[in-house]
Amino acid sequence: MTEVMFHLNVADRLRYACRLLRKAQALGAQVVVTAPAPTLARLDSLLWSFEARDFVPHVRVSDRKTIASRLQATPVWLVEHVDDVAHREALLNLGDDLVPGFESFARLIEVVPDDEQAKQAARQRWRHYADRGYALKRHEVAQ
Repeated sequence: MTEVMFHLNVADRLRYACRLLRKAQALGAQVVVTAPAPTLARLDSLLWSFEARDFVPHVRVSDRKTIASRLQATPVWLVEHVDDVAHREALLNLGDDLVPGFESFARLIEVVPDDEQAKQAARQRWRHYADRGYALKRHEVAQ
């Protein structure tokens, strides 16, 4: 069953995601990041802005696009729809909606900014997971 982790009260969702992705890369994890297209575009740009030693190899996957075989091993995939990609280890949700297909991942990480609307959406997702018996963990991010 999928382990669900909520990272709460994040000041900057995208910068925090970059930190998580650098850690995941260091551990050799394969991660799918999902969010609305504008958020993915900003994250993609941000990931390209780091120094070479901090670079996180990633690929942006368009709707229903087949990933070239040379890019299949890229550790981080940025997708708008999870059903567009083959299974990976972990799913990082940078959106406010429930992600269809999350249950096919070993881990789901929900990044929740310190914003009332995002918190309200996260509470609904929390209830959804809890009602279905998922193991839930919370991590309060220190500001």
